[in-house]
Amino acid sequence: EVQLVESGGGLVHTGGSLRLSCAASGFTFDESDIGWFRQAPGKEREGVSFINNRDSSTYHANSVKGRFTISSDNAKNTVYLQMNVLKPEDTAVYYCAATIRDLTPAATLDPDEYDYWGQGTQVTVSS
Repeated sequence: EVQLVESGGGLVHTGGSLRLSCAASGFTFDESDIGWFRQAPGKEREGVSFINNRDSSTYHANSVKGRFTISSDNAKNTVYLQMNVLKPEDTAVYYCAATIRDLTPAATLDPDEYDYWGQGTQVTVSS
């Protein structure tokens, strides 16, 4: 059974930092693509960051580039999202998602390309 469990969300002030974790099980982690997505109330789910666990290549959406960093510990089957210089507009439920397919660059932040999802963790940034 595939499981993705996010943790690390919380309430921070503008300019603060958080590190989210996504612990994965039930599939071959080092042959997977992992994405972080977020969804704010009334908005569509948005792709934030991506990592290919085969070669550690990463990609970040323009909205978070330079502030967020995705990384992976293949020994722990865990992906991290380090979020710095947080802004109120970063407030959302953050989800990690996984697929065992090797996604093309155009597909890395498309939620429809992912097969497995975690339950989400709330991130709230106060102004």
